[in-house]
Amino acid sequence: MKMSNLRLGIGTGSGTLLSMAAHLGMHDMVKTAVLAAIGAAVSFAVSWVLQKGVKKKG
Repeated sequence: MKMSNLRLGIGTGSGTLLSMAAHLGMHDMVKTAVLAAIGAAVSFAVSWVLQKGVKKKG
């Protein structure tokens, strides 16, 4: 991918996100951030438990 295409993609993505942020309320953004943090924590915990289980069996 050329650098100009990468810059165009980053610019387009950033602009889209910023325009969406203007239409969302602060409550929605906080709710999304909290749900994302919970999802990341659960994903990490499940991965960690599965890794420990595989190491014990193997």
